[in-house]
Amino acid sequence: MLTCVALMAHFAIAQQAPAPDPSALAMNPATLPPASPRHPYKFQFQSHGGIPPVTYALVEGAPPRGTTLTPDGVLSGTPSAPGEYRFSVSVTDSSRPPQTASRMYILRVVAPMLMQWKRYAKVSGNRVDGSVVVSNGTEDDFDFTFIVLAVNEIGRATAIGYQRISLKSGTDAFEIPFGETLPRGAYDVHVDGVAEVPDKDLIYRSRLQTKEKLQVTVGP
Repeated sequence: MLTCVALMAHFAIAQQAPAPDPSALAMNPATLPPASPRHPYKFQFQSHGGIPPVTYALVEGAPPRGTTLTPDGVLSGTPSAPGEYRFSVSVTDSSRPPQTASRMYILRVVAPMLMQWKRYAKVSGNRVDGSVVVSNGTEDDFDFTFIVLAVNEIGRATAIGYQRISLKSGTDAFEIPFGETLPRGAYDVHVDGVAEVPDKDLIYRSRLQTKEKLQVTVGP
């Protein structure tokens, strides 16, 4: 009986607790879009509650070098180097006394075009297979050309992969396979990716290469 009374008292107190004040100042949560080195970047922070006008400022950490935060909450500029940047932004309103709130954000600066091994090149019988993933971290669509060559010990190159595709803005880890049967020999595999933005006369290049020679020991 005492337990029921205690529970009823708890619920009564909970019902009497004041609701959060909708006028309280707070920074809006946000996932910052990724940036690219040497590419213009712009993001508008937002807040709610409080009495306008409001002013924004950095209070901890730092955004990428080459970018600045203006008092009206715009982070803009041209990041100089890739990396993950953690920083806190505060907002202060015009109340008397003023209200202040802050929130931590993360901005990732990634290469405009990123190409990585998905399945490292390997020999299966007399065939060399593998795949890579490519990402487009810019605001532009890429005219992307992908070429894979297997080069033997006397310098003879054999194409074992080729594609030309439209790699859309924001594409993350798009997989491209390659593979071909080869004569006996020891091969270095070279993977080249070339991304073009014709309207802006921009070209990005990336290359991967096997660390060791791949031995094809069966076949002609």
